[in-house]
Amino acid sequence: MTRALMIQGSGSDVGKSLLVAGLARAFTRRGLTVRPFKPQNMSNNAAVTADGGEIGRAQALQARASRVAPSVHMNPVLLKPQSEVGAQVVVQGRMIGTARAREYQAWKPRLLASVLDSFAHLRAQADLVLVEGAGSPAEVNLRRGDIANMGFARATGTPVVLVGDIDRGGVIASLVGTQAVLDPEDAAMIRGFIVNRFRGDPSLFADGMDLIAARTGWAALGLVPFFPEAARLPPEDALALDAPGETRLGVPLVAVPVLPHIANFDDLDPLRQEPGLAVRFVRPGEPIPAEAALILLPGSKTTIDDFAFLRAQGWDIDIRAHLRRGGRVLGLCGGYQMLGRTIADPDGIEGEPRTLPGLGLLDVETVMTGEKRLVAVTGATLADGEPFTGYEMHVGDTRGPDTRRPLLRFADGRLDGAVSADGRVAGTYVHGLFADDRQRAAWLARLGAAASAQDYEAGIETVLDRFADHLETHLDCDRLLALA
Repeated sequence: MTRALMIQGSGSDVGKSLLVAGLARAFTRRGLTVRPFKPQNMSNNAAVTADGGEIGRAQALQARASRVAPSVHMNPVLLKPQSEVGAQVVVQGRMIGTARAREYQAWKPRLLASVLDSFAHLRAQADLVLVEGAGSPAEVNLRRGDIANMGFARATGTPVVLVGDIDRGGVIASLVGTQAVLDPEDAAMIRGFIVNRFRGDPSLFADGMDLIAARTGWAALGLVPFFPEAARLPPEDALALDAPGETRLGVPLVAVPVLPHIANFDDLDPLRQEPGLAVRFVRPGEPIPAEAALILLPGSKTTIDDFAFLRAQGWDIDIRAHLRRGGRVLGLCGGYQMLGRTIADPDGIEGEPRTLPGLGLLDVETVMTGEKRLVAVTGATLADGEPFTGYEMHVGDTRGPDTRRPLLRFADGRLDGAVSADGRVAGTYVHGLFADDRQRAAWLARLGAAASAQDYEAGIETVLDRFADHLETHLDCDRLLALA
């Protein structure tokens, strides 16, 4: 019988996603066929799957750690926030509608059928399914109809390991307190706990591990030291953008305005790892630095709202001043749409039907359409023939005179993007451009920077292997497998 084990957290961002990825690689290296699974995820950082849908970026990384292609069944319910209280709902890779938070609570019981269907698909393919919870089971106000944590665990009989993050403090209270607020039958699903992101001498927390085990009756499965190389792996959500940026003097600067609904920002990871380049996230209330060599407008889940926010910050003025100084601007997906003359949403795809003037830096117009394009692509930039591998994930059709100067040519002959007459403004719908070492080197050369010799994709594999080694050292992986 296929084994399954669920990793839940005492809170959000305690490292569940990375632990599942590391365990997936560790158990795959032991010869097991592993599949990652997250019943419900909330993220605007998504990936295109081999079967033509979309899932959370974290599950795509976990699939890679398992050495299999990502599938829509690995994340059957994906919520993509469009406002503070509403989200687009994607089920088994396809959008089925939008729902406000209260409305979504009523949807969950019928979504459980899709969750269980996808779980069954994965169990039929694997020796072990590693399940990731969402948020925390301690959010007992959301327990009714739950499909993400204990609701799923109870429906499938999947044992749970609870993770706490000592780096944020209060880990004893968060783990013991989780048991205290859970329904006894839910608490009985938890078989052990892990304390994550420890810094310092582990012997100093030995008593803490014993105390948690004594108070809860759960098995202590390991104290995982902080793993700095995790920063080289694609992050799951925008919380990663809150970390302070690295200052690098004497190198070209790429400035990235942080939009409220920024999406697929892992596009930036390969640039952030280049020592000859500095990437700075410009937060609300801050001006775009005058010394920037490139302003990169990232993807957005709600282009029109985010563009209105951009203008409210005065960043449109900063962008025009940047171009007058001879700088460059690149728009990716939603950022590309913002560069045009107008953005129209006649059918209310993103909210109320409306049309907004764009930045007018490219002579193109965008109309939002109901069909989302989800496809992996390869090709080359027209200007220099440098290759790329990426994916399209967008709603909207962009046309206009500047598309006669496309940025990219796909392997099937299609053209994408637009470039201004002076060549300093460009946009494209393709995500993942900079992960290709040759494509990234070409962009750095345009900015007067030299690319490093790093192999970005090979680097991710190396980090996954090192993290698997790290977990094999500090967790009782044999007992984890026995608990599954």
